[in-house]
Formats: sequence, structure tokens, C-alpha cells
Amino acid sequence: MSEPAAELPISDARDSLAAVVSRAHYAGRITYVTRRGQRLAAIVPAELAEAIERAEDAADVAAAREALARIDEGDTPVPLTELRRELDPGAYPGGVL
Repeated sequence: MSEPAAELPISDARDSLAAVVSRAHYAGRITYVTRRGQRLAAIVPAELAEAIERAEDAADVAAAREALARIDEGDTPVPLTELRRELDPGAYPGGVL
């Protein structure tokens, strides 16, 4: 069973990193590392991070398959230059890449 999540100031995390990591590993505790009360990072059990990575990978594969199926059905792929311009129009003034 996992322990409830905790918050820990970064200054304290430096001093107790080994204990925080052990709690993540053995008790399943998620610890949010904070600075001035704002969450900066999290120390999580490796199994949780790996599960998140697997879920993200599966979502990426599904999106790629969907895109390929649309191309197979006749959709035209978006050129990389157009995609870059669409995602960050200010980075490419005058359309220069």
C-alpha cells in the first residue's frame, strides 16, 4: 500500500535524499520537492514512472497509426515547415526557417 503524497522543501530534500528515495521505493510515496511552496519536481516510485512512460509510448504509437491510416485514406501530410510555423509563428518571421 502506498503512503499519501508529501511535500518537501528542496533544502530538506538535499539533506534527506536517501530517505526520500527509500520511501518512494519501499512505501510507494510520492514526494513533491518544493521551493517557496511551489512544486518543482517529484520523486516517485520507479514503477510509477515506468508505467507513465509505457502509457505515453502507447499513446504515441496510437497517434502515429492514426496519422498513417489518414495518409493511406488520401489525406495530405502537413509539411514540417508548415507545422513549425503553426506551432510557433513568432520564431519564424517572414516564414524563414
